[in-house]
Amino acid sequence: MLAQLPPALQNLQLPLRLRLWDGHEFNLGPEPSVTIVVKDPQLVTQFNHPSLDLLGAAFVEGKLELEGSINEVIRVCDEWSQALVAEDEHGQPVRSHHDKATDAAAISYHYDLSNAFYQLWLDSDMAYSCAYFETGSESLEQAQQAKFRHLCRKLRLQPGDYLLDVGCGWGGLARFAAREFGAQVFGITLSKEQLSMAQERVAAEGLQGQVELKLLDYRDLPQDGRFDKVVSVGMFEHVGHANLAQYCRTLFGAVREGGLVMNHGITAKHTDGRPVGRGAGEFIERYVFPNGELPHLAMISAEISEAGLEIVDVESLRLHYARTLDHWSERLEDNLEAATRQVPEQALRIWRLYLAGCAYAFAKGWINLHQILAVKPHADGSHELPWTRDDIYR
Repeated sequence: MLAQLPPALQNLQLPLRLRLWDGHEFNLGPEPSVTIVVKDPQLVTQFNHPSLDLLGAAFVEGKLELEGSINEVIRVCDEWSQALVAEDEHGQPVRSHHDKATDAAAISYHYDLSNAFYQLWLDSDMAYSCAYFETGSESLEQAQQAKFRHLCRKLRLQPGDYLLDVGCGWGGLARFAAREFGAQVFGITLSKEQLSMAQERVAAEGLQGQVELKLLDYRDLPQDGRFDKVVSVGMFEHVGHANLAQYCRTLFGAVREGGLVMNHGITAKHTDGRPVGRGAGEFIERYVFPNGELPHLAMISAEISEAGLEIVDVESLRLHYARTLDHWSERLEDNLEAATRQVPEQALRIWRLYLAGCAYAFAKGWINLHQILAVKPHADGSHELPWTRDDIYR
């Protein structure tokens, strides 16, 4: 039996059982909590070097099956990978080509999967971004509403303000800003499926006079400073490192003098933006977010500043996103049977790994999320912000 396994596996002490294609089983440690069922004999020869993209791809492609809770699977596989794979073996910064057609195709691949599938595990407003847990005990619904409120308060939204929502998704934030803060909202997305549902929900709430949503690339936004405030949530991860300068200049051109810009998005651990997690980033690039690139806080901050915007507040929500993803993963796992009716089997395998894996990655500090608030100063350098943050938390 030992001869069938690579030598490196024979000395590990992990709560992991390997069940081979011929029915033989081998425990890599006492009391296994996870079982990997190997269906492809050629896969065993690669277990000396179990990077997370290798293991993830094998599961997605049906070369192995997983038994055990998905959270425990992620934890044990990371420990296995950590024991045999050096972190810097998968450390080259991602640089992808980004034009309008490529970005539209990437957005469609990810977001046009199935509205019904996303409804299985998102909150009722379908907020597909980091929630905000004011005490840590909130439900997902409560935390997503708190996130909307937190963003609107940071933007100091007032009745009648003209708000640009870049990457509006299913329109939850746009409707909240209109309904709760009296804003006029113009939102854009590249996802036809998102736009269709978002427009239906705007109409259902009778907000057509306040909320306008369109299929539009950010590069085609008007540059006449017509918007009082700009919010971009979970969108700039799709922009690409090469286009960050253009993205920031576009937001600068869209907002009036004295206006505020909020960028809420995932940021990299390393300053050069290289992925971490012994192949986890490569798995996401291949199967989840094609052409997605995460800049470090320093990188996006530099581009925001170079565009002429002044950064006035930065907040990390890393642990908030870990908890958000835990909620999403748990809800998906509770609805696996329904999910099989909404998406192909391979897609469901991808999303199970992605949600649980990202929750683990945020908890471990492999990636972060930052809300960056910036102002477009008046010509004399002044702006209209309060002297303190007190108004945000009242």
